[in-house]
Amino acid sequence: MPIAVKEKPKYAIVAAVQLPSVSDVEFEASLTELRELAKTLGYEVVNKFVQKRSSFDTTAYLGIGKRREIRYFVNNESEFAKFEEKITNPDSRNIDTLLVDHEISPSQARNLENEVDCEVMDRTMVILEIFHRNARSRAARAQVEIARLGYMAPRLREAAKLAGPQGRQRSGVGGRGGGESHTELDRRKIRDRIAELQQEIVAMDAERKTQRARRQERQGLASVALVGYTNAGKSTLMRALTGSEVLVANKLFATLDTTVRALYPESVPRVLVSDTVGFIKNLPHGLVASFKSTLDEALDASLLLHVIDASDPGFVRQLEVTNQVLREIGANVVPRIRVFNKIDHVGDAVMQAERAAALRTQYPDCVVMSAIRSDEVAQLRQKIVEFFQQDQVEDELFLPWSVQQLRGRIYASCQVLEERSDNEGTFFRVRGEPDTVKNLREQFSQVE
Repeated sequence: MPIAVKEKPKYAIVAAVQLPSVSDVEFEASLTELRELAKTLGYEVVNKFVQKRSSFDTTAYLGIGKRREIRYFVNNESEFAKFEEKITNPDSRNIDTLLVDHEISPSQARNLENEVDCEVMDRTMVILEIFHRNARSRAARAQVEIARLGYMAPRLREAAKLAGPQGRQRSGVGGRGGGESHTELDRRKIRDRIAELQQEIVAMDAERKTQRARRQERQGLASVALVGYTNAGKSTLMRALTGSEVLVANKLFATLDTTVRALYPESVPRVLVSDTVGFIKNLPHGLVASFKSTLDEALDASLLLHVIDASDPGFVRQLEVTNQVLREIGANVVPRIRVFNKIDHVGDAVMQAERAAALRTQYPDCVVMSAIRSDEVAQLRQKIVEFFQQDQVEDELFLPWSVQQLRGRIYASCQVLEERSDNEGTFFRVRGEPDTVKNLREQFSQVE
């Protein structure tokens, strides 16, 4: 029997500079988010180092004193006590990585890494690595690779500096011109690869649009897209609304690829529900652009469910981030229902009722619920169905006995309110889209 090999734990520390324009609440929320991102990558964050400055240090992001603190901590040196005795590293855990809560320049990253004596990953690199690990579909993998290559291209020069003269060696072999350096060759390869991937994405986008059009043609245009901050409970809600097995994990960016399922129990009209990639503050612009294909579900949807974590003290900031991204992709004009999820995480029943009342006062017409409570999920489902039925009409259709085999069309495209029969055939009192009812009437009149 094979012996399971336990994965070696990875330890990280986080560092951030608080600028005068950033409030303490916003600063702490951003650091907490970085810790969650680290957790998604498999790191255990053992300490944090923060510094208030009027601006970032141009050479290495942090000030020299804070850089020394970190170096002493990483190396578990006794001299660290000179700076701040209350912070120690008693377990002698090897620090693998320093995570920086901003995007920093290649030279800042190189200098900081040299000074603190461990690997440095800025916020953008952390998010890119998460996307790289979690992307499943061919389109998502291609989009992530473009973003990663775009991020790495300007950093090749710094890597060449670390490599010394070998990194700047020039070559004229193979028709590569009058001597290109290895760095220039690598950068050209990156440009060529990005161009190749962009062509693939254009082809995949065209194929995806065709598939979506066929799906909508078959099922009608009733579609709902779940949008919201990552880890707001979208996947849990998706599973509850559709009765499907969708990955649910308490991690940021647990899902990246769009999932489409039908609302369950099925309604008339049939409603398709899609989950989208979660939003996050300071999401690298390249990733917003790269993942526009997953957000296209929001653009094409007839209704958005904006899912918000009601238990998160920073939900207002998260709500604003989602609104901003929706504006960027032009989806802010799509009708929307705000769904405050995870109300069950807010203390006891009294506290939950108070929070729910406050939210409904502040955001009229919102839904406050928990995706694990079936009765509240049913209420949300009914609200969705009512949205799509608001323009429907009630009418009566007659189907002669000779063509009763067509009754399936009625049940598939309309809600049957009443059914009665006489010697001539069956009368159906139905509710449906005006065009659908009209088309059915015309079809039946031709066979009478």
